[in-house]
Amino acid sequence: MQVKDIMQRHVVALGLEDSLDVAEDIMTLGRVRHLPIVAGESRLVGLVTQRDLLKASLASVLELGRAVEHDWLKKIPVRVVMTTKIETASPDDSLKTAVDRMISRKIGCLPVVEHGKLLGLLTETDCLQVLASALTDEPPPVRTH
Repeated sequence: MQVKDIMQRHVVALGLEDSLDVAEDIMTLGRVRHLPIVAGESRLVGLVTQRDLLKASLASVLELGRAVEHDWLKKIPVRVVMTTKIETASPDDSLKTAVDRMISRKIGCLPVVEHGKLLGLLTETDCLQVLASALTDEPPPVRTH
């Protein structure tokens, strides 16, 4: 099985100047933990995670209200807190190779890129769905779109 067989192809990505309040809203409403950051023609330049948002949040330290925190995050572009040294996968990588990379690096996702362009995202959840299917002898969900 290859990464392209189970990766999420429809991924929300942000630009360098988008603010952290937008990232937080997308993560909260979409129940996602990772947002790729792209520039130009979908060129992957960074990744913002829930952990990055937590580090940037004043509310967790100062016990501020939700509205104050949201206003604070609105002032910070994602480029300030994004991770730029990103582990990635190729769509043709074996799932085993990708999973081994996630385990050894202790990361929850791998952006899937080809020639620097973001094609999708492989997450722990995607991998666990394949495992769950294997444990129940059901065919794994294959993403075709």
